[in-house]
Parts: sequence; C-alpha cells; structure tokens
Amino acid sequence: MLGLRNIILEMIAKGADLKATIDCLCLEIETFAPEVICSVLTVDRDGLLHPLAAPGLPADYCAGLDGLLIGPNVGSCGSAAYLRQPVIVTDIASDPRWSDFRDAALPLGLRACWSTPIFGETEQVIGTFALYCRSPRGPSEAEQAIVDACIHLCAIALERHERVLERERRANGDLLTGLGNRSAFANVISQLPCDRPGAWALFILDLDNLKVVNDGFGHHAGDQLIQAAAARTSSSAAPDRVFRIGGDEFAIVVQSPAALGDLDRFAAHILDALSQPLDCNGHAVAPKATIGGAVLGPGDRSAEAVRQNADFALYHAKETGRGGFVRYWPGIDTRIIHRITAIRDVDAALRDGRLEAHYQPIVRLDTHEIIAMEALCRLRMANGGLLAAAAFREATADVNVASELTQRMLEIVARDLKHWHDRSIPLEHIGINVSLADFHGGQLDKQITSALAAHDLPLEHLLIEVTESAYPALRDKAVLEAIEALRRKGLRLALDDFGTGGGLLMPLLTMPVDIIKIDKVLVDRLAPEGAGAAVIGGLLHTARELDIPVIAEGVENQIQAAHLAQLGCRLGQGYFFSRPLDRETATGLLLAQRDGDIPKRRNIVI
Repeated sequence: MLGLRNIILEMIAKGADLKATIDCLCLEIETFAPEVICSVLTVDRDGLLHPLAAPGLPADYCAGLDGLLIGPNVGSCGSAAYLRQPVIVTDIASDPRWSDFRDAALPLGLRACWSTPIFGETEQVIGTFALYCRSPRGPSEAEQAIVDACIHLCAIALERHERVLERERRANGDLLTGLGNRSAFANVISQLPCDRPGAWALFILDLDNLKVVNDGFGHHAGDQLIQAAAARTSSSAAPDRVFRIGGDEFAIVVQSPAALGDLDRFAAHILDALSQPLDCNGHAVAPKATIGGAVLGPGDRSAEAVRQNADFALYHAKETGRGGFVRYWPGIDTRIIHRITAIRDVDAALRDGRLEAHYQPIVRLDTHEIIAMEALCRLRMANGGLLAAAAFREATADVNVASELTQRMLEIVARDLKHWHDRSIPLEHIGINVSLADFHGGQLDKQITSALAAHDLPLEHLLIEVTESAYPALRDKAVLEAIEALRRKGLRLALDDFGTGGGLLMPLLTMPVDIIKIDKVLVDRLAPEGAGAAVIGGLLHTARELDIPVIAEGVENQIQAAHLAQLGCRLGQGYFFSRPLDRETATGLLLAQRDGDIPKRRNIVI
C-alpha cells in the first residue's frame, strides 16, 4: 500500500486529472485485492451523488447512480453519506437499504457493498469510497486496511480538486452576479471559430442608469440593479451565454440559430425583459440598457475584430439614441473614429486653454441697433487658425466633453458680459448654445448659476439656446422641471434652428420657450409671394399670439432683411449685419454704438 500511496500522492502533486487519479487508485486496489470492485462517488452541496471512478463497473450501472439524493435507505453509499458513518452491507439481496437498487446490482454478480464516507476539511461529506464483493460477506482485515488507507488519499484528491475549481471560479466568475467575468469571456471568444461567416454574433450590453441609481439610492441599490440585470439577461438570452465584463457592461455570445436568424428581435426580447420595474433598496427602478451587436463577417479574421465591431455599434447606439439596439455596419467605425478624434482635439484644446467665444450681434431690423449677442464657440488650433463649432460638433455628443465645453464657455461669456456691463454697454442678453448632452449630464443648472454668480450677474442676462432637434429629449419631465427652475430664477430659453424639425409648432405647445430663432434654411427660401414667406409669416403670426419674440437667423442681404421686416419680424442676425467677432472687436463695436459713433439706419419700414 505504501507504493500505491506514493503513486497517488505524486499524481495529486503534479495536478493530474481527478478522474484519472481515482481511476488509477481503483485499478491498483482491484489488482491488489481481486475479489473486490472499487467505486468512488462524490456528494455535491445539495446532497446528490455523482459517479467519479468505478473502472470495474458497467457505465450504465454508474449512470443510474448519478443524481440520487442521499438518504438512510439509498444503498450503501447513499446511506453512508447520509448517516456520516460507514455502512457495511454483507448481503445486498436481503438488506432493506438495497431494496430499490438490488435489481441493478444482483445481475452483475454484486452480493455485498461496504461504503465509507469521505470528509472534507470542514467535516462535510464530499464523497464515498466503496468496495463491492461478489460473495455475501463483510470486509477482511486486509480489505478494511485498504479502505482506511484510501479514504485519506481520496479526501486529499477531492479537496485539492475543489480548491482548483474554486480558484477557477474566482478567476473566471463574477462574484456579484455569478456570471462569467471578463477573463472567462476572453477565453470563450478566443476559442470561437472564425472560418464560417454568420456562425456566431456578439452583443455588448451597457446599463444606462446604473450611475443614476448609485448616486440617487446608494451602491446597495446599484448592486441589486446589476444582479437583476444579470439574471434577466441570462434568462432571456438562454441558451446563449452571458458574461459580466465591466461594472455596467455585459457580453452575450450569440450562437443559437433562432437568435442569429433575427438579431433585432433577439435584442428587443432582451431589452423588454430588462425593462420591467424592480425594487432596489426600497425604490422602484426600471433597468435601462443599450445594445451594440456584430456578426462574424467574411473579413473578420479573429474574434477580437467582432468584439471591436460590437463596441463600435454600442458606442454609436449610445450617442444616437440610448435604450435601443444598433447592429454594426461597414462605415460606422469611420464615423466613430472621426467622433473620437474630435473629442480628443476638443479635450486637448480645453487643457491648453485654446477655447474662445466669438460674438455675433442680434439687431433690430428697423435701425440695425445691436440689442443682444450670440456667443459662438471657437477652437484655436495649434497653427493659430480657428475652428467653428460645426467642425467639432460631434464631440459634444460625449457628456463629459459637452459639460466641460459649456462650463468653459459660461466662464468666458460671464467674464465678457461683466466687462461690458462695467462699461455701461446696454445689452439685453447674450445667447449661448447648449447640447443635448448638457441636459443628460444634470449639471447645467449649477454651471450657469455658478458662472454668473462669480461676477455678480443676474440670470436674466443669459439666454440658453437649444436646437429644435433636441425637442424630443427636452420633453423629459426631469429636464422640463430643471428648465422651469432656471426660468423662475430669471433665465430664458430660446428654441434655435426653428422650422427644420418637421413638427414646426408642436414645441411651442408643450415646452417653455421665451424666444424663437428662425433657421437660416427658411430665410434662404424667402421670396415675395413664395412658400418661404408664407411659412415664416405663419410662424410670426403664431409667435405674436403667444407673445414670443422672434429672431431671424442667417440674414445675408438687404432684400432678406426687408422681406422679414414686411412680414412683421423685428429682430435679425446674420452676415448682412456682422460676422462673429472676437471679444476685442465686439467691444469696440458696442462702445461705438454706445457713444453714437454708428449712425442708426431707418431704411426699413415695419
């Protein structure tokens, strides 16, 4: 037995496969004691038996033992595990513990079975070691010595195997959700075949409201949200596997034919399952998520390429409309790379202090008197040139970049407004553009209040300009409440680029608006008796009925200015009056007007 002990311990030490190790043990015992057949079963945490090694028994007999619940009358092994003590059955044919199993054992010539429980380090039963005998009797002294020696070896092997599995679970499993983690995901996709396009797809799912839940209700509620999202995603995606690869990010390896046949429907099914409200730390929360997906394509030579495409699709989905699914298409990565480049350029300009405000006058159409300004963001390039906001507009889709841009512009505009105020330059307001991302960021109220308070300026001097394209998002109750709160403090809101959104008058009926700015597209189509004149005339009439001032944008010539005045528009903005000016030039123009050095023109009859 000493030689066998050394063989088994060496196999355990070298990390040999558990089944191979115990098979070797059984075969050596049966060689040493040819009258017995050796069997080792494991017992899981639920008390179920599972065959591990029994090379001398038929496979179908062992399969019949798999999944049996231990109990006081479950043969020798099930009874030993249940009673936590050896069970010596000397006659299978007559022993009541074998009443449900003797019909399987006796035809094999098995007449006796002596089983002993195997205990783990914490004294739980982790297995059983049994010797079957072909004659109805108990174990001899030598056979009992075999049992005593092998129980310890089996315990060492099983415990080591469990430690290995636990390390693997910790290395490849997410403790919070029980899903495979980033490491497990990387291992799985590295083994996926890439030689048959369409064979599999990859979804990357991102929770949209985890930060809101964490900040509003605490991290315990956030953990509950993650756990619920993991469970719901796993259930709705089954049989396809789900992994948690980041704090609020999950990956789904899609291989089932049904899902691959209709990815849009599969994604909608997952998002619908996720969206049901749940109780998070006493608060009702509806999980919100966005999904980007990619299918293995003809040009994809690795799983990593598919992963990158799915990331591109997710990025695009989050930037263009959270809460939905976007499937990767060729060219999407070019647009995203362009956006990322723009974000990088703007971020560098912010760090280097190369952001400037240029001002375009807003004038009375009858006298050309400057009554307000619009602040336009400009980025000073390293070579000294200027970039207009349109050149880096895509960067403002990023909430962080948009927030920093707005913060810097507010600081600059507040400083310049104070500079003009101290020189007694009369200006009704300065308009500043904000992006949709600014409202999603939730910091706009604090940013505006802080910037103006730093120079002791009231909010009524500032006009927030929001494009009509942002109107659907501005219908959100929380956003509307934030706008109303600012308006109560004196801030005003202008609907910019009005007339290009298709809905025309609908925003005026459903959201607080203080000023309308007619888009240049409509002004360009202005002609006597034409459709443009009819549309603008209708807008002006509606605005007068609602007592909302109107500013016409993009006025480029005298004819347009005259037509607008004849239609009843009183204010205009455009190259006909002035291009955007830097602070110094704008100051000079305003001082000249204050001092009467610019004659007022009255060549337009209103």
